[in-house]
Amino acid sequence: MTRPVRVLSLYEGFFAGGARILHSDVVAGLAADGGQDHRVLSLTSAARRDASLQDARDDARFRALRAAGVSIDMFDRVAGDHPMTPESFSRAELEHAAAVIADADIVLSLKEQPLSLIVALDRAGMLPDRPTAACLHRSDPTHSGPALGWLVDAGASGAVSATISCAASTAHAYARAGVSTTHAWVIDNGIDTRRFRPGTRAERRRIRLGLGIPESAPVVMLAARFDAMKDPGLFLDAVARHSRRHPGSHYVLCGSGMTYGNPGFASLVAQAGIDPSVPVHALGLREDMPALYRIADVVALTSAFGEASPLCLAEGAASGAIPVTTDVGDAARVVAGFGIVTPRDADAVCAAWQEALLHRPRLRSAAIAARGRLDRRRMIADYRGAIEGLVLPEVIAA
Repeated sequence: MTRPVRVLSLYEGFFAGGARILHSDVVAGLAADGGQDHRVLSLTSAARRDASLQDARDDARFRALRAAGVSIDMFDRVAGDHPMTPESFSRAELEHAAAVIADADIVLSLKEQPLSLIVALDRAGMLPDRPTAACLHRSDPTHSGPALGWLVDAGASGAVSATISCAASTAHAYARAGVSTTHAWVIDNGIDTRRFRPGTRAERRRIRLGLGIPESAPVVMLAARFDAMKDPGLFLDAVARHSRRHPGSHYVLCGSGMTYGNPGFASLVAQAGIDPSVPVHALGLREDMPALYRIADVVALTSAFGEASPLCLAEGAASGAIPVTTDVGDAARVVAGFGIVTPRDADAVCAAWQEALLHRPRLRSAAIAARGRLDRRRMIADYRGAIEGLVLPEVIAA
């Protein structure tokens, strides 16, 4: 009689971000489907990011995993205060981690940052012999700091035996950076199309009313954290131009640090020269993203680098918004047939938003028709296959 495959995921921490949303969705989905037992070890219990301190227990991903019956262990540390290098861990932390890994059949590292723990265990001679896969979610590995070196070294030593990339651009970028493992998969991102769906007219009216947005006003939304990678300055420069040429539009920003309480954000708004009368809704972190996507006409992405397969584009499209994105990672492939790719120039971005608004009925129909290929069920099935392919058959049957 077979027993479930025991899977341990390593998180740097719980905080807002597309990679954590996606990986947590995979873990919850696999745990719910049966056949696998999932557990998480987080290297931190809080995170200081994007001008805010985020406690793990307040994070939506943390709560969703707990609700799915996934056990979560955490070290009492704050992510962002100091780099989590292999030298950071105490003997007690290493002993605890070794015991947790020994109780698993396979380890998944959410991005390369948690590999500092794997490297530390390996150097101390305490790393249990378990297949380990690094789940990669960026297209510019040089921005992962020393973690890229940990991944390269761990792949060469065999401590990391596989990579699972969320985009072809990710797999190519890490291969060019010197990452080599025995196994490698590319598994396209997927989303829960039950949550991310077009809204009814009544829903859209109600949600807009709550934000003070007229029912007929065009809405352009940026769902991203306040980070140089996302280039909020480019978005705000485009807002300044678009609002002058097309008055009456509303602009919604949501994500960690996207609030006037963040001095960096307020400074960018001032630099962009946006008229104070222009309705810029800076909402910060939100837990009601499906509702917000339903009121958007355009979901924008102005990222400069690092993106792989941005979730916001798929989530927005599945909700009936038109994706307009810069050409980063696999973004152009994600929106092919129902979105617009724009150069990284404020005038070009502004023009692309207006093109999307002018052709919204046709593009919206195409986006909704693509919901099937955006759905998470295919992604979860692919992860299940990759996990079981890495685990020895005799372990599965033990």
